[in-house]
Amino acid sequence: MKLHWKILIALLSGFMVGLIFQYRSVEITVSESNLRYSEDYADSNYKGVRVSSDSSQSVDDICLLNESIKKQVIKSKTSGFIFQLAEKIGIIFVRLLKMLIVPLVFVSVVLGISNIGSGKRLGRLGAKTIGYYLSTSLIAIVVGLLLANIIRPGAGIESQECFEGKNLQTPNSLIDIVIRMIPTNPFEAMSVGTIKVDPTTSQVSTSPDMLGIIFFSIVLGVCINLVGGDVKKRIVQLFGDLYKIIIKLASLIISLAPYGVFGLIVSKVATSGLGAFILVGKYMLTITIGLSIHILVILPLIFYFTTGISPLRHYRAMATAMTTAFSTSSSSATLPATTECVRNNVGVSKEVTGFVLPLGATVNMDGTALYECAGVLFIAQVLGIDLDLSAQIVVVITALLASIGAAGIPSAGLVMIFIVTEAVGIPSDSAGWIIGIMLAVDRPLDMFRTMVNVFSDSTGAAVIAHTEGENIYKLK
Repeated sequence: MKLHWKILIALLSGFMVGLIFQYRSVEITVSESNLRYSEDYADSNYKGVRVSSDSSQSVDDICLLNESIKKQVIKSKTSGFIFQLAEKIGIIFVRLLKMLIVPLVFVSVVLGISNIGSGKRLGRLGAKTIGYYLSTSLIAIVVGLLLANIIRPGAGIESQECFEGKNLQTPNSLIDIVIRMIPTNPFEAMSVGTIKVDPTTSQVSTSPDMLGIIFFSIVLGVCINLVGGDVKKRIVQLFGDLYKIIIKLASLIISLAPYGVFGLIVSKVATSGLGAFILVGKYMLTITIGLSIHILVILPLIFYFTTGISPLRHYRAMATAMTTAFSTSSSSATLPATTECVRNNVGVSKEVTGFVLPLGATVNMDGTALYECAGVLFIAQVLGIDLDLSAQIVVVITALLASIGAAGIPSAGLVMIFIVTEAVGIPSDSAGWIIGIMLAVDRPLDMFRTMVNVFSDSTGAAVIAHTEGENIYKLK
């Protein structure tokens, strides 16, 4: 059975098991003065909860009171071995995904940048290729950002969690973002990173400094290129081998997704309502509209205005590669088909094809970048977190840089979305269950965004070949 069907079955199973816990009758106690509010709050957010008064002290802070009610309800409803096991499975899956982030980003970004090459023509090709890939990815991100703010797919339910704006990573200006990107200690950025203290429990937690890690990886890749020679060959071979190992590890972890999704959904359904799950339709619509705009409007316009050739001709030439990308959900697996179409149907030279397309399969992820940006805003909206302009700028920059490290394997972009949530300070524990829902509906979106990625690669190859004076489509 295909993995996406297993995930869907796990999602439905998690719903059913979670509902059993959600409708379990429980009783909680609050102070007499908080009784009326607590009854209304419990009725609107939970099922089967009886509220009685006791002699405890009154709580004036609404957030603290909500948190107290939530803790009592969850503790009562989720007692028992079955729930605890399901919850721990979900937590383990999220931790496994987060375990991948630093090695995957570091190795893939260094490898992608170091493969740009050296020499006069390669340097020119490299500048054009990176310029094209960064530009199209940035456009895709802006499209995702605008749609997420206009449609607001995550809005419509009242969050049961209280977040304070001061807990988010929100720089004061653009220069602050640039300064924050430069790590004083790359190894500390990979391990300790950002230190956070929970004001209610005083618990200290750390998360990697993703902007710093990506910046260091890019600089290291550039320096490997500048050194060149045998040193570069050895280092690139080493990082290439590490990349293969990490991709294998990522595939194994993603194969555990059905179990992780089951645990995450059981935990969420048992402890809250179903409102957030209804919003997933708006989320899918937002991503689909964004990807459609990019592949049907943005990329064809870029192709036409730079080459003067009808985009319909390019669609026909790339039909085989696009269908392969849609069916495999893997840019890397589609690379042979993409190369054949670009070489034989478009007429791009072996040199340009051999340079632009492999690099694109590693660093050019327009669809993934759009998805990461819109996905993070969706998560923030569901959680009731208001991301101001500076936080959204961080989302744009991080999504752009993170897309460079998005491995060309199915659902790898879902792993990378943790990078962006960490960058703006959205708690991964709170975001985990939402990402679990996103994973359950990710297969069709992953197929579509992979097709967008591959079409963008082929468009870049054709555009760059044209600027190099090559006779694409044999027009002369």
